[in-house]
Amino acid sequence: MSIGGQLFGIPVLKVQDVLGSQTITRVPLAPVEVAGSLNLRGRIVTAVDVRLRLGLPKRENDKAAMSVVVEHEGELYSLLVDSVGEVLSLETRDYQRNPPTLNPRLREFSDGIYRLNDSLLVVLSVSSLLNFGNRADAA
Repeated sequence: MSIGGQLFGIPVLKVQDVLGSQTITRVPLAPVEVAGSLNLRGRIVTAVDVRLRLGLPKRENDKAAMSVVVEHEGELYSLLVDSVGEVLSLETRDYQRNPPTLNPRLREFSDGIYRLNDSLLVVLSVSSLLNFGNRADAA
C-alpha cells in the first residue's frame, strides 16, 4: 500500500479485508486521526486516517481513500490509505530493523523495513498505529 508516496506493508495475516471508498460517519471528540466509523456488513468499524497518524498532510478532497480492514484485540479497524497494491511474498532474510536514519515519526509506527529493488517498504505496526492510550488528547 502507498501513503504519501511511501510504500508500506502490513503482515497479510493481520488483514481482514480491503475496501474501496466508504461512507464514514465522524465521531465527536475523537482524536483527529480517527476519521470516524463505517458499517462493514453490520459491524461498526473505527476508521483511522493513517496519513494523519503518520503526521502527513490531509488527503486532497478529490482523492478517495482505500480501507485496509485489520483486526486488533478482537475489534475491526479500517486503516485509510492512499492506495493498495499487490500482496508481496518477502524473504525473512531480507527483513531489517528500522535504520537510525528512518524518520522518527515512521519509526514510532514501524516494525522494520524491507529494501526492495527501487524502493523502501516500511512494515507498519498495527498495534502501534492503534494505540491512542498514551496521548493526552485521545478521547
